[in-house]
Amino acid sequence: MNAPKGPTLTVVPNAKGDAVSSASRVLQPSGWPMPKGYANGMTADGRIVVTGGVIGWDAEEKLKPDFVSQVRQALQNISEILAEGGAKPEHLVRLTWYVVDMEEYLGNLKALGQAYREILGAHYPAMALVQVVRLVELAARVEIEATAVVPR
Repeated sequence: MNAPKGPTLTVVPNAKGDAVSSASRVLQPSGWPMPKGYANGMTADGRIVVTGGVIGWDAEEKLKPDFVSQVRQALQNISEILAEGGAKPEHLVRLTWYVVDMEEYLGNLKALGQAYREILGAHYPAMALVQVVRLVELAARVEIEATAVVPR
């Protein structure tokens, strides 16, 4: 019998040395460089909680004009939606970010990382980042979709 070809996968522990949670694990092919601020892949077992595209408006549907404030509010909104579904930020397995200006995102990485950690903690699920022409709300600079898996 031949050994399988291709990279093997390893489970990456979190800062406490545990797997991310009992429901999810980070998938990191051996030999690949460690990603910064996201995971290459996740596996999970449990109840799925998903959000729609969440923008950074407040309860009165008002948007702040700057990108970082909108991201901060969008992440807070996601956290609140997750809580409504019985999920926590550490249950996140995927985030998809839609931004209207990639340079605006890249130019604010430090502030974005700080806002992310303050709201969602040091848990980095699989993520995708996509630049789009515009969002439904003209003043919106970012929209984020989230998927979480709550342990059984």
